[in-house]
Amino acid sequence: MTQVPRTGIISALRQELDAVLADLPDEQRQRAGGRDFWVGHWHGHEVVAVLSRVGKVAAATTATTLIERFGVDRILFTGVAGGLAEGARVGDVVVARSFLQHDMDGSPLFPRFEVPLYGKARFATDTALSDALAAAAGAVLADAETALGADAVAEFNLRAPRLHQGLIVSGDRFIATSADGATLRGAMPDALAVEMEGAAVAQVCDDYGLPFAALRTLSDRADDDASVDFMRFIERVASRYSAAILDRHFRLLPKT
Repeated sequence: MTQVPRTGIISALRQELDAVLADLPDEQRQRAGGRDFWVGHWHGHEVVAVLSRVGKVAAATTATTLIERFGVDRILFTGVAGGLAEGARVGDVVVARSFLQHDMDGSPLFPRFEVPLYGKARFATDTALSDALAAAAGAVLADAETALGADAVAEFNLRAPRLHQGLIVSGDRFIATSADGATLRGAMPDALAVEMEGAAVAQVCDDYGLPFAALRTLSDRADDDASVDFMRFIERVASRYSAAILDRHFRLLPKT
């Protein structure tokens, strides 16, 4: 008998997780490692949803517990990020194809950004899982008003939101000045966005050989305005995008 895959869903902030839980008809709470894990089903697929909290250590601990305690077969991360690339605007969505820790620096023993003893700086996401997530995201963005409502689209001026795919960088700092954003762009010209958890989860999944994909809605431009209406944006836009995209993903995902 073929085992039904179990998907771990990680959110970094409570508003994001609440939007996910609203779509789980039968979630049951289990406590482990100081966190609440919600075990349930999404369109017939087994899922375990959890709030990681903010930062790389919290994210790595959460991912490891999902794997060791709950036996997930793949992990999806959903949340927000600051845009770095020239064309990455507030309200756009980024599907990661790789992750890098922008605050990792073991030099002179190891090259800057390289994770010591891994021999690499970038950790790739799973191609098939990322392709499926990108397809769901593209479909949702094509009709943003259905996912968000006309009021939210107008409030944040979310006209023609775009899907981006590529490198996301992570670090234990909230990038909230134009100078810091410019520094990251100079050091990693191909980086699309910056956040605080994804690279840690990517490394854990690499250790375990588990498929990993990540979805980030751009809440700001990693500049001096990064904290303006941050929580309102998560509630009105990012959390709704996450729920709509994941709902479409699980609805179209074959039950193998």
